[in-house]
Amino acid sequence: MVRLITHNLLACHVKGCTSNNFPLKLQDVQIALREAEFNEDFLRGFIPRLEWGALVQAAREVGDDSLPAEVPEMLDDEFLKQLHHVLLEIHIDEGSMVCPNCKHVYPISSGIPNMLLAEHEIG
Repeated sequence: MVRLITHNLLACHVKGCTSNNFPLKLQDVQIALREAEFNEDFLRGFIPRLEWGALVQAAREVGDDSLPAEVPEMLDDEFLKQLHHVLLEIHIDEGSMVCPNCKHVYPISSGIPNMLLAEHEIG
């Protein structure tokens, strides 16, 4: 399933597409909200691995503008719960991810991203 935690790790892998290939732009998405168990330790440990600007952009693309532009110095409960919601409870069921560089479209169907490339696109 495509959640924003997953999206934050995905880049375009089309042959020759090596710059400006992250983050993939979310388009025409249909989302579902699904509860997930809150785990503060996981969130605190995962924050350094996130591309924060890409996460904030993706959240806005799916209609959530609750995250601050920068990671706050104080990781209070309210911030961690909002981050948990954005990363783990917003599910993208349908839509597409588009490379900002080569414009390759990666469709999302039934919550599953199709990251496969045609033979001529493989580098």
